[in-house]
Amino acid sequence: MATRQKIKSIGLVIKPHAPGVDRILREIITFLKAHKIEPLPEKIAAEKIGLKGGVEREKLSGLCQALIVLGGDGTLLSIAPQAARAGIPVIGINLGRLGFLTEIPVAEALPVLEAFIQNKNGFISQRSLLEIRYGDRQDICLNDVVLNKSALARMIELLIFINDQEVTRLKGDGLILSSPTGSTAYSLSAGGPIVHPGIECIILTPICPHTLSFRPLLIPSTSEIKIKLLTPEEKVYLTIDGQRGETIPRNAMIRIKKSNLFLQLVTSPWRSYYQLVKEKLGWAE
Repeated sequence: MATRQKIKSIGLVIKPHAPGVDRILREIITFLKAHKIEPLPEKIAAEKIGLKGGVEREKLSGLCQALIVLGGDGTLLSIAPQAARAGIPVIGINLGRLGFLTEIPVAEALPVLEAFIQNKNGFISQRSLLEIRYGDRQDICLNDVVLNKSALARMIELLIFINDQEVTRLKGDGLILSSPTGSTAYSLSAGGPIVHPGIECIILTPICPHTLSFRPLLIPSTSEIKIKLLTPEEKVYLTIDGQRGETIPRNAMIRIKKSNLFLQLVTSPWRSYYQLVKEKLGWAE
């Protein structure tokens, strides 16, 4: 990994209604100022604690050398694409429930920040992203791309190609295309495997497939996947990281491959990936 640029300012993104967010936000701002680092809260964060100004979330990554997320995984997913494009690390402090991405508990927030500022090695995890192309649109995501039916729709049918070879026609409720990081999200709920983020692959997990023979499939990260929607009338939704989505028409072709970009995710120096999985999935109980 290249030498990290000197930290002069850090952006602050929040889930505004998370319990205790104002208290920890004030503590972090005080901590950063004490270390001569300029805190750049997004507008809603500044308003939360009565500060004037604040930066639009969309502009934050261009003005700072790192981002702190105070909230849950959804908050981090919303900022991940711009952080990956800017090449800056993200520190996720968990104010939500599960928190696979925002894994750092509030009690460890300041010690982790101290270690990060001192540029200690060994706790920045490079996470691969997926690139999605649909029509003239392009997007990237950290967790997953989901194609699924609407609440009232019947079964949908998708034609799946991998590296231009037809693999199968999937009939069912939909399909999840996941990165290793996203393997513990929707894909896991649909019966997909837990995949260590260091393994380079793409995971295809069917949602309630009509045939029991279509099981979750791991393919090399160098693969390109094409999905063609064959369903004539039912509404089908394309959702990216649970954050952005739209309905797609029949015969639409969606292309998915591994992005050239990575997200630099700051993880706890005191907790391995296996400890995290064990804790979050209740394996210790």
